[in-house]
Amino acid sequence: MGKIKTFFRNKWVGLICATLLYTLWFVVWTRSAWMSLGLPILFDIYITRWIPSHVGEPIKRFCQTNWLLRTLYEWINAIIFATVVASLVHIYLFQMYVIPTSSMEHSLLIGDYLYVSKVTYGPKMPNTPVAFPFVHHTMPFSETQKSYSECIKWPYKRLHGIRNVQRGDVVVFNFPAGDTVLLENQAVTYYDVARSYERTFGKKEGRRKLAEEYTIISRPVDKRENYVKRCVAIAGDTLQIVDGVVRINGEEQAPIEGLQFTYVAQTSKPLSERLLHKLGITEYSGNGSVYYLFTTEASAEALRKQDHVVSLRRYIYAPNDEVFPWDEARWSQDNYGPIWIPAKGATIELTVENLPLYRRIIEAYEGHTLRVEDQTIYIDEVATTSYTFAMDYYWMMGDNRHNSADSRFWGFVPEDHIVGKASFVWLSLDPNESFPRNIRWERMFKSVK
Repeated sequence: MGKIKTFFRNKWVGLICATLLYTLWFVVWTRSAWMSLGLPILFDIYITRWIPSHVGEPIKRFCQTNWLLRTLYEWINAIIFATVVASLVHIYLFQMYVIPTSSMEHSLLIGDYLYVSKVTYGPKMPNTPVAFPFVHHTMPFSETQKSYSECIKWPYKRLHGIRNVQRGDVVVFNFPAGDTVLLENQAVTYYDVARSYERTFGKKEGRRKLAEEYTIISRPVDKRENYVKRCVAIAGDTLQIVDGVVRINGEEQAPIEGLQFTYVAQTSKPLSERLLHKLGITEYSGNGSVYYLFTTEASAEALRKQDHVVSLRRYIYAPNDEVFPWDEARWSQDNYGPIWIPAKGATIELTVENLPLYRRIIEAYEGHTLRVEDQTIYIDEVATTSYTFAMDYYWMMGDNRHNSADSRFWGFVPEDHIVGKASFVWLSLDPNESFPRNIRWERMFKSVK
């Protein structure tokens, strides 16, 4: 044992191990030759020790002269070390995410804390590396001060992962429509408000009024809000929803445990809270004889058997202009498509008719200019009748199908917005209960399916 310890304490052995780890992680995995500039620093740390002896040791000796300086030195060292380690883990390995809304119930509940694996799909390098650590886009104790600087901007780059996004995965991603934000009202989507103003005042006047009433800012991809949904279609798929049933490439979607819809119940007497709680129905509204309930088919079937339930049917939305691509009331939340999900390298015939489906991809996600003049489409000022996609795209939907803001309302999710795969629930707290009853012990370390 002593010989083994002596072997690993050898500075050359330490250098070889550190160099191997550094090269595999920061040079090979990141595919960045620039990171190899760190190798001479490792050599100095282990062998020549010029930096430690000429910089580190003098600072350390100076701090030893005073107890306050010594304490500050120890705390600063500890904070820097913890920040570096936590940042590396956050960027390359995993991050934590808490469920804020009911869009994934009953699969995921409000108050579930998720372990989100970045290794599964491959870590995405930050677009804005200069940022305040451990916060997303806004400084602590502020609602408007951004926590990042755009003095350095990196293009999209994803490292190798275990696999690609698959149908049925629960995925955390940056909100695609979060590129533009109303600073004074961040709870709403800018584009929804803009369309409302345009309908009321006209396109030009509506945009002018919106700019007068709000501070409008833009955010880089990695600083947009994090959303969690289920991937129901991947690049190259054709999706269609018929009476709430998702069909991919003509085949019905595999069953999902906990899938919820809105049901309309007519009753001869009011439904008791005790009964609804027993059936796991937490979201509902009604006046004593007619109720709108968000629940699963299993709970709905149990409710049908109650003597005072006269009828119970699933609610089906009529065609409306709230769903993507918002051009006309041809589709609804329950009857949608068919729509093709773009794949990297695939070329489509581009027409004025299908342009509304893919315009945002061309302009916002892939950075081209686009205009239509006399039924002719111009991309980057060149007349075109086709378009080749530069990225893969995905279609995300919440399991609480009638209470979820998802791809049906804002369209495709680009591959550069994917953050990671939700792997398991490591903690779950019921926001309606007090400690310790708020801890949902049965959900601890439950895998996400």
